[in-house]
Amino acid sequence: MSVQDYQTALKSGKRAYNACMNRGKSPYLPVLEDFLDESTIEREVNLGEDQIPLSLVVGTCTKGRTNAFADNFMPLLDWGTEFAAKWASLSDSQVNEGIREPIKVYEYMNKFYVLEGNKRVSVLKYFGAVTINAKVTRKIPKYDPNNVNVRIYYEFMDFYKATKINDIYFSKEGSFTSLMSLAGIKKGDFANDEDKRDMCSAYLNFKNAYLERGGDKFDFPIGDSFLRFVHIHGYKNVVNMLPMEMSRNVAKTWAEFELLDDNSEVDFKLDPTDTRKKNILSYLLPFPSQQTKKLKIGFIYENSPEKSDWVYSHELGRQYIEEVFGDQIETVVAKNVIPEIDDEKEMKKLIKNGVNIIFVTSPSMTMASLKVAIANPKVKILNCSLKIPHKYIRTYYARMYEAKFLSGIIAGSMAASGRIGYVANCPIFGVTANINAFALGAKMVNPRVKVYVEWSGIKDNDVEANFAANGVHCISDQDMITPMKGKRNFGLYCNGDTEGYNTHFAMTVWHWGVFYEKLIQSILSGSWDREAEEDGSVKALNYLWGLSAGVIEIIESNSIPATTKRLVNLIMQEIIEGKFNIFEGELIDQEGNVRNKEGQVLNPEQIITMDYLLDNVVASFPDLDSLNDSAKRMVASQGIFKLDKTTEAKLSAKLKEKFLKKKGE
Repeated sequence: MSVQDYQTALKSGKRAYNACMNRGKSPYLPVLEDFLDESTIEREVNLGEDQIPLSLVVGTCTKGRTNAFADNFMPLLDWGTEFAAKWASLSDSQVNEGIREPIKVYEYMNKFYVLEGNKRVSVLKYFGAVTINAKVTRKIPKYDPNNVNVRIYYEFMDFYKATKINDIYFSKEGSFTSLMSLAGIKKGDFANDEDKRDMCSAYLNFKNAYLERGGDKFDFPIGDSFLRFVHIHGYKNVVNMLPMEMSRNVAKTWAEFELLDDNSEVDFKLDPTDTRKKNILSYLLPFPSQQTKKLKIGFIYENSPEKSDWVYSHELGRQYIEEVFGDQIETVVAKNVIPEIDDEKEMKKLIKNGVNIIFVTSPSMTMASLKVAIANPKVKILNCSLKIPHKYIRTYYARMYEAKFLSGIIAGSMAASGRIGYVANCPIFGVTANINAFALGAKMVNPRVKVYVEWSGIKDNDVEANFAANGVHCISDQDMITPMKGKRNFGLYCNGDTEGYNTHFAMTVWHWGVFYEKLIQSILSGSWDREAEEDGSVKALNYLWGLSAGVIEIIESNSIPATTKRLVNLIMQEIIEGKFNIFEGELIDQEGNVRNKEGQVLNPEQIITMDYLLDNVVASFPDLDSLNDSAKRMVASQGIFKLDKTTEAKLSAKLKEKFLKKKGE
């Protein structure tokens, strides 16, 4: 039997050898001493005896027996050699009693290199063993802040210290911290035996289902997909999944793993897809005999229309589509929904109520939107946010920076002092682009103009007093009025000498109704499905429409000179026709850095992810602690500066605790 086993292993070794040679790759085992520079090692640590994953045993420490093994640890020497006889003897031992004597290995960057016991590794790999008993010495590289792989490895060492698990690994910084946080393991703490078993079992359960479906085709660690799976389904749910349930959920979530493998995670749709103009019922009635039914559309609001200008603008959009489609559709609204508290429950309630499409108007509800969408593939769920790399939901947003640029032209023309105020909530995707576009528009007509930004999301920030202190009277404020608030400061205006009197110049408008109308038509016409399949790849789609789609507008008042109006309307038409790019040419930030060179144009992703302010903007980005709860939630999900995983988890827990306490009172 041992002879037959050796001959089979030998064939496997020779196939691996030939495959490597055909690819121009070394056919032998990697040798640690060949590529490791000992001067880069900070120290060695004896980890003692442990069961290590055989999949992570990848090479040898020295060149001694290199030519005896292919790169898959299968033998290369013919039968009749002393090496073959010893291998066959170990094979018999494994069959009769199991190999128990530990091998000796060095661990470097979570890979193991054999010092003693190459043949034992080979035999156990041949029999498909999962782990092997080993005495482990860790070689710790010197910390290098410029080397992302070393930074990730240092995170792994903290994770291993807490869990003693080395089978899970990631390609992205912050992932180990995130997994520990999701599992409820604090940095510096040690997981108990039950928690370790739960994590190991959940990962192995996931790994088996993942590989069975073809996960080995991806060129990133399985841990990356596991972490995304946990984020979507929740750690406790993943731990409690039975193998059959795990397989079903892995299958449902598969496109998310494909997105991890895609270099272009988000596909921006800059204009609506053309749809045939026909009655909505004709989309619902492909056959004359089919019974008519209403299309039911749900809306999720984080606040109420009476208290939030953002929600109010979406509510006007909902009312618009009700007027356009009449009794052909029915809309349902969920107000005052709190992210990560009851958002998932409210979406499920809408689906139970027969909703076909859900528009989620808060970016803070992305994960709930994704989770519900995966569980309910027949329901279309769209989230009003930017740059969300998920296949199962789509995002929609407007290129408001186009209208803000035009508003900036008006402000630059009307601000006698050359000082203009701009009110922004908090630094999230899209907001910085709006500020910079406004500043560019103002600079176009007044090269010496300065734009002073005040963040309304900062706690107890007296915006009006700060503007007054800087001699700012021409101000770009929130886009829409808030019905329940007494103040009517919105749009672009100048606060005059008479108390309480403002001269309004212009306002930028979000036409969410037009957006919703065209998205619904896209779904009903079949364009929704065609957009996902047009190039055969898996992509996350972000509808990012602008002036050309009619989803935003700038309304000018009679207080603006005719020449200024003419200039604004001329440039507006050029933008609509694609002849004028706002972010074209040299762009210089506040520190004097060139962010875009002459002759170049920023692409949509570069625009919405701007993490800098231009040189004629007077402002600094607020820190997280200075923001109110609503702004903190938005920054956590859509902030231009990505929070580290620990801070993000702490913030989420803190906001939940604060809300539940308030609810209890």
